[in-house]
Amino acid sequence: MSSATPSLYEPINRYKPLGPDFGMVDGPIEYLTTAGVRLPLPFTTRMTVVRLGNGDLFLHSPIAYDAALSDELASMGRVRHLVSPNQFHYAHVGEWSRAFPDALTWASPGVRRRARARGIDVQFKRDLGSSAPEDWRDDIEQISIPGGIFGEVVFFHERSKTLMLTDTIINLELDKLTQPWRFATRMTGMYYPQGQLFFGMRLPMLLQRRKARTAVRMMLAWQPERITLAHGRCFESNGSEILRRVFGWAL
Repeated sequence: MSSATPSLYEPINRYKPLGPDFGMVDGPIEYLTTAGVRLPLPFTTRMTVVRLGNGDLFLHSPIAYDAALSDELASMGRVRHLVSPNQFHYAHVGEWSRAFPDALTWASPGVRRRARARGIDVQFKRDLGSSAPEDWRDDIEQISIPGGIFGEVVFFHERSKTLMLTDTIINLELDKLTQPWRFATRMTGMYYPQGQLFFGMRLPMLLQRRKARTAVRMMLAWQPERITLAHGRCFESNGSEILRRVFGWAL
C-alpha cells in the first residue's frame, strides 16, 4: 500500500453489528475511474446490512465481493436485496448477484445507463423509487434526494433508528489521509467531526430546492439517531441535529 493510500477501517470484510438486525461492513481501498482511466484518488468503502423481519438480508451499496464475508452473511439470513443507492455505488452488485442468483438487484435512477456506458457486467431486476417497495416497507423507509448525477436514494431503518446515506454527507478523518488528499479534504470542509454535504450535490440541490426541502423534512420526521456513511466516519448519535446543521439552508 502506497504512502498516498488512506488508512482502512479495520477489520475489513467482517460484519460489525451496530444495532438490532443492523450492521456494516468496511471494505478495501478503491480508486475513482473515469472514462476507463483509474485516477490516483483512493477512498475507503463501506456497505450497510439490514436483516429484515422475514429474515432476508438487505445489502446497501455492496462492496467488493469476498467469499468469507459471503459465507458469514449467508449464515445470518438469505441474501435477498442488493441495492445500488446512486450512480456511483453499483459496480459490485453484479459480483454479489452471481454468488446469490436468487437475490433481487435494485437500480437507482440513472444507474442502468451508467453501467452500460462503462461496460460493467450487472443485470438489474428492479428499480428504486421515492417510496419503499412492499419488499421492505415494514422495516425500511426511503426517499430520493436530488443532486443531479450525484442524487441518491436514502433509507431509514426504523428499528435501529439509523439513516443510511451513501455520498450525500462526507465525513473524512484527516488523520487517516495523507497529502495531497488531506489538504484537499480540508479545503472542502467535508471532514470529521463536522462533515458536510458532498460538494457535487450543492448546486443541484439549490436548483431543486423544493425537492430538497421535501427530502430533508422527511429525514427529520424519521428522527434518526445514527447516520451511516459510505466514506469517512459515521455519526453514532445526534442524527437529527446533524441533519439540521447540514441542511438548514433547505428548510
